[in-house]
Amino acid sequence: MFQAQNISASFVRRPLAAMLVCAGLVSSFAMSQAAAAPVASATAAQSTIVSDTRNVTFRIPFNATPTWVRIYIDTDRVATSGYPINGIGAGYLIENGRLYQYTGNNGAWGWTFVKNVPNSTANGAASVTVFRADIGGTAAITAITQTDAPTVTSSILRADLTNPTPTPTPTPTPTPTPTPTPTPTPTPTPAPGATVPVSYNASTAVITNPERGFYRHVGCEAPLNQSQLTSFRTSGGESLMLCVFYLRNFVNQPINQTTLNLFQQQMDTVRKAGLKAIVRFAYNDNNSPVDATPAMVNTHLTQLAPYLANNKDVISVVQAGLIGSWGEWGNTQNYGDTYNMTAKNMADRKSVVDKLLQVVPAERQVQLRMPLFKTKLYSPTALTAGEAFTGTAKARLGHHNDCFLSNSSDYGTYINPSVEFPYLQAETNYVASGGETCAYSPPRSDCPTALSEMTRFHWSYLNLDYNTAVLDKWKSQGCFTQVDQKLGYRFVMKNGSYSSTGKPGGSFAFNLQVQNQGWAAPFNARGVELVFRNTASGALYRVKLAADPRTWLANQTVNLNQTVTLPANMAKGWYSVMLHLPDAAASLRDRPEYAIQMANNGTWEASTGFNNLNHTVGIAQ
Repeated sequence: MFQAQNISASFVRRPLAAMLVCAGLVSSFAMSQAAAAPVASATAAQSTIVSDTRNVTFRIPFNATPTWVRIYIDTDRVATSGYPINGIGAGYLIENGRLYQYTGNNGAWGWTFVKNVPNSTANGAASVTVFRADIGGTAAITAITQTDAPTVTSSILRADLTNPTPTPTPTPTPTPTPTPTPTPTPTPTPAPGATVPVSYNASTAVITNPERGFYRHVGCEAPLNQSQLTSFRTSGGESLMLCVFYLRNFVNQPINQTTLNLFQQQMDTVRKAGLKAIVRFAYNDNNSPVDATPAMVNTHLTQLAPYLANNKDVISVVQAGLIGSWGEWGNTQNYGDTYNMTAKNMADRKSVVDKLLQVVPAERQVQLRMPLFKTKLYSPTALTAGEAFTGTAKARLGHHNDCFLSNSSDYGTYINPSVEFPYLQAETNYVASGGETCAYSPPRSDCPTALSEMTRFHWSYLNLDYNTAVLDKWKSQGCFTQVDQKLGYRFVMKNGSYSSTGKPGGSFAFNLQVQNQGWAAPFNARGVELVFRNTASGALYRVKLAADPRTWLANQTVNLNQTVTLPANMAKGWYSVMLHLPDAAASLRDRPEYAIQMANNGTWEASTGFNNLNHTVGIAQ
């Protein structure tokens, strides 16, 4: 027995057999089944029909409070059309105050929910009223009523609806007496544990999802404005901001506490606004070689370590920074010529990266400004699937290009594109990739190359504030919206099938196809879980799935096919089934703005961060 949804308090229980096909939570459901055999009836007073110019009211008596009350209505009075039951062909069904229209084929069981209708119980009878217009405005009907338990099926009821005050007398139909006496036929339904298919429609909307898309570059030396950051997300659709935190006053000395406190304040504001930060530390914001020595950088990073750890929840990725102009590793007074590094230069640069990998939480990646630095300092070969997400330096070092599409080498980002392009193409399947444009240089800066290279190098994010000349060209050329849609991941649910019934501590079969139509997979870990929400009480029960969205690569379809164990403490009742991809941090996991929204129509719940799978499961004791 189950708790029903959206019905009167008197009709709060319903049988397992009716659970899926009559729940009405999906738009329609059709299930092949042979025409119903006559149903043996217990003895009860006869149901009646009363109508006026607008309404038809059914009165169904019962001996004990039923778990369900059904009315099968034949509006054309042709027994061979509609759903066949005891001599009528029902075109409509009312169950527990919910009106359905028959959509099955050739007598197979299949109904589509229409609306809720008034219903009540009193003095041993149920009363159900439906607008005549909602059942086709017909002039006459025949009907069959049923209640349980035991199952009581009425004889055929006939009503002439042209009479405003009819008092029809039911014409009894003899109860069949088969030999041997049959067991009452239950409502057609899949066997317990059988799965039910659900299909989903893809959305073309630009979706604000965490850790992907266009980012906003906001000055990070003065206190951030929470309202501004929140507006970026709620009005602009951006979930990321770049915080370049300048240490210009500490080139030759430790960072003072006031500045450390400011960094903490900035991260607090980012968290309150519902964004995440791309973080970079640097010593100057112009084309100046001033930076700190490796020893002083070590001191600064030691000071920053607890602040990075305390705020890892809202730090999406850390750019290596620290060396050279703008922290972009060129034009430096302490680390040599980027293109002619000595052994000491390489050792000093590696010491900075090694220290970053030490103080940046292990769950976060560090991005390097040029492929050269990773291939020279760590490994000349691209990261493989087997090496990804293992916590090694190779697995944690990603890439950012801050002169994207500016010329053939992107202003020195690439030394040998014929080698570096295939390398980046493989690497960026598993590490963060993004950056900014810096000059309009047609035709390289135009849409065809932009789309090709962001696809190839799996870009997750791009600066919305610079270079606007390039971005404006994308708008006029027609690819800007596509970039907005495809940066990072874009998960689309295709088809699913799920158990229709279950028991506390029992099994639940889950199968869902998800296609990543974006340019990249998520680069930070997050969980995937099913959430079962009781339709009556709202109680939530969560079940983790064995899935890692970081492996849902671009242009691939994954099949999540698992049988999970339901929580042993689930109360009996009806449950809507949700898919939840929350942030991994405990501080953010229940905040919907940090959950992943699937790119589908009619599934996202902005208030909860759940993706509604449009499926209901009945849980029995």
